[in-house]
Amino acid sequence: MNENPESPKDLDEVTLSDDQGNKETYKILFTFDSEDYQKSYVFLYPKNDEDSDEVELQAYSFEPDANGDVTAGDLLPIEDEEEWDMVQEVLNTFTADDGQDQ
Repeated sequence: MNENPESPKDLDEVTLSDDQGNKETYKILFTFDSEDYQKSYVFLYPKNDEDSDEVELQAYSFEPDANGDVTAGDLLPIEDEEEWDMVQEVLNTFTADDGQDQ
């Protein structure tokens, strides 16, 4: 697995639209690739919550373009339980590592 905790500047934010056409901007926490699932993943949180003590993270799989751009393709839900467990484990490792830097 390759973690990319420092996303390139052009991948810092994405705007998502819901079924009613409402748009919300999300910040990208980090992306990573899984060799086991042959997919890329992204963790997002609402930009409006950026300065909050608690943020609601969302995780998706995605197919980046040739430049690795998250915003070029579709974000896909993670529906497989084993796949979700792997994604959760990566997040837990990321947050544990992040806490040790302080």
